[in-house]
Amino acid sequence: MLSSKLVPCVRTITNLTPRLVPLSSSASSLLLDSYCETNIQDLVYSKNRELDILIKCGRINTAYELFDKMPLRDVVSFNLLISGYRKQGASEKGLFVYWELVSQGFRENPSTFSSVLGICSDAGLLVEGIQAQCRVLKLGLSSNLFIGSALVGFYMRLGQYDLAICLFDELPRRNLGVWNLVLSGHSRLGEFDELSGFYRQMKLDGVEANGLTFSYLMRGCCNEKFLSEGKQLHCHVIKVGLVESNVFVANVLVDFYSACSCLSDARKSFEAIQMGDVISWNSIVSIYADNDLLVESLELFQLMQIFGKGPSIRSFVGVLNLSSRLGDVLLGRQIHCCVLKVGFDCRSVHVQSALVDMYGKCKDIESSVSVYKSIPERNLECCNSLMTSLLHAGIVEDVVEMFGLMVDEGIGLDEVTLSTTLEALSESSLASLASCSLVHSCAIKSGFETDIAVSCSLIDSYLRSGDVKLSQQVFDQIPSPNVICFTSMIKGFARNGMGNECLKMFDTMIQNGLSPDRVTFMCVLTGCSHSGLVEEGRLIFNSMEATFGISPDREHFSCMVDLLGRAGLLNEAEELLQKALRGGDCVMWGSLLRSCRIHRNEIIGRRAAEALLEINPKHSAVYLQISNFFAEIGQFEASMQIREVAMAKKITAEIGCSLLR
Repeated sequence: MLSSKLVPCVRTITNLTPRLVPLSSSASSLLLDSYCETNIQDLVYSKNRELDILIKCGRINTAYELFDKMPLRDVVSFNLLISGYRKQGASEKGLFVYWELVSQGFRENPSTFSSVLGICSDAGLLVEGIQAQCRVLKLGLSSNLFIGSALVGFYMRLGQYDLAICLFDELPRRNLGVWNLVLSGHSRLGEFDELSGFYRQMKLDGVEANGLTFSYLMRGCCNEKFLSEGKQLHCHVIKVGLVESNVFVANVLVDFYSACSCLSDARKSFEAIQMGDVISWNSIVSIYADNDLLVESLELFQLMQIFGKGPSIRSFVGVLNLSSRLGDVLLGRQIHCCVLKVGFDCRSVHVQSALVDMYGKCKDIESSVSVYKSIPERNLECCNSLMTSLLHAGIVEDVVEMFGLMVDEGIGLDEVTLSTTLEALSESSLASLASCSLVHSCAIKSGFETDIAVSCSLIDSYLRSGDVKLSQQVFDQIPSPNVICFTSMIKGFARNGMGNECLKMFDTMIQNGLSPDRVTFMCVLTGCSHSGLVEEGRLIFNSMEATFGISPDREHFSCMVDLLGRAGLLNEAEELLQKALRGGDCVMWGSLLRSCRIHRNEIIGRRAAEALLEINPKHSAVYLQISNFFAEIGQFEASMQIREVAMAKKITAEIGCSLLR
C-alpha cells in the first residue's frame, strides 16, 4: 500500500503521461509516408555524396554509371554530373544530362544554369546558350542575380558584348562579381575608354573594387599601351595597399610594364613582390624571353629553380620560342631536357607544340617530327606547329599532305592551318588554281574566309596562279583591309607585271588612312620596274623619307637601280647606286652590269665589272657575268681573259642537284 505522501506524486505523473490510443488508418498512412520520404531523401543524399566523390577523383564515367543505376534522383544529382562534365571538357555529354533533367520534369535551379551556360561558353555554343536563356525566361528566373551574372558572363566570353550589356543593365541589382565580369570582357577587347567608364559607373553605384577589379583595369592599359593611365592606377593600388596584400595585382603590374616595353619597371615590380610567387617568376622569365634577352631570361630561369619555384608552361614556352627565334638548337635541347625532367612533355599541349616548332625553326626537322609522333593526343595546335616546321624546312608537299590528314581525321582547321597550307601551295610544284579553290572552300566552310591572314594567303595564291579577278574578289570581301592586305595585292600585281594597278592600289591604301611600310614600298617599286614606270617609281622612292619618314634600305636602292637600268638611264642608276649603303652590293652592281649588257654601255659596264670583282672575287657567277658582258659588246679577248683568270684561281661553279624527280 502506497504511503499518503506518494499518492499526489503518482497522480501527477499519470496526468502528464500521454494516453496511448489506436491511430486511424489515414493517420498511420501519413506517418508511414513521412517515414519513407525521410529514408528516400537520405538515400538520394547518400548517392549524391558518392557521385561528388567520384567526380572529384576524376572518375566521371564511373559516376555516370552510378547515376544511371540510381532509382531516385534530384536536381542536385543532375547538377553534379553537368558540372563534372564541364570540368572534363565534355560539353556534349554535359548538355545531354541537362536534356535528361528537363525531359524528366525536374526544375532547374541557379546552379544548373550556371553550369550549363559555363559549358556553352567554354565550347563556344551560342545557340545552345540562347536556348538555355529561353528556359530561364520561361521559368521566370531572369531577375535572379546568380543566373543573370552567368548570362552576362556567357555573352561576354562569346564576344556578344552588346547583348551582355543589355542583360547587365536589366539586372535589378549588381554585385561586385557581375561588375568584374563586365570589366573583364572590356579588358579583353582593349577598349580602355569603355573600361574606365564602367569603372566610374561602378563607383557611383557604391560597389567597392577589389584586387580582381584593378587587375582587369591594368590589363586594359596593357592592351592599349596606356602607360600614364596605368601608372596612375599603380599609384592608387599602392595607396590602398593592394600591391603588398594581393599577389594578382602585383603580377599584373609586371605584365603591364612589360607590355609597355618598360622592362626596368617590370623588373622593379617583380622585385617588389616579397620572394615572388610562381606566377611572378614565370612572368618575368617569359617577358625577358619575349624581348630576346637571352642571358637575363636564362639567369632568371635558373634562379627560380634555385628558390624552389618550378617553371610553368608559360616560362617553358617563352624560352623555347626564344630558342626558335635565335635558331639555337643547343639551347632548345637543354630546355627540352628540363621539360622531360618536370614531365611537361606529356602534360602540356602548349609545351609539346613549342618543342615541335622550336626544332622545326632550328632546321632539325627529324627531331620536330619525332616530338610530334611522341605526343599521345595530337590536337590542332600540335599539327599546326608541325605544318609550320615543315614549311620552314621547305618540305611543302608534306605540308599539303598534312592538311589532308587533318581534314580526314577530323582534327579541325583554323587560320594558321589554312594560311600555312596556302603558302605551301604557292611554293609547291603541286600548286594549281583548283587546289587553291579547294582550300578556299574549306576556309568558307569553317568561317575563316574573312580572317586577315587567310585572306592575304588566298590573294597571294590566286595571284601566283595568275587569277587576278579571284584575288580581287577575296580582297573586296575583307571588311577592314590593313596594310598587309594592300601589300599582298600590290605584290601580286607587281609579279604579274601590272604596274599601273600597283600604283592605284597604293593610292587607295593611302586614301584609307593607312601608312605604307618598307615591304609595301618594295612591292610598288618592283611593279614600277617590271612595267617601266620610271617617273612614277622615282616619285615613290623620293616620297619614302620625305613623306613617310622611312629611310630606303638596300632592297629599295636595288629596285631603283634595276628600274633606271632597264630604262637605259645608266648614269643616273650608277649615281644612285653609289649613294646606297656602303656603295651597293653584288646584287645592285650585277643589275647595273646586266643593264649595261642590254644597252651596250661599255664605260659604265667596265666600272660595274670592277666593282663586282672587288666585292666578290671568289664567286663563279661574277666571272661568268663579266665574261658574258664583254662577249656581248664584242670584246671577245677580254671575255676569254676573264675566263682564264677564273680557271687559274680554280673558281668553278657550285655543283647543284635537281629538285624535280
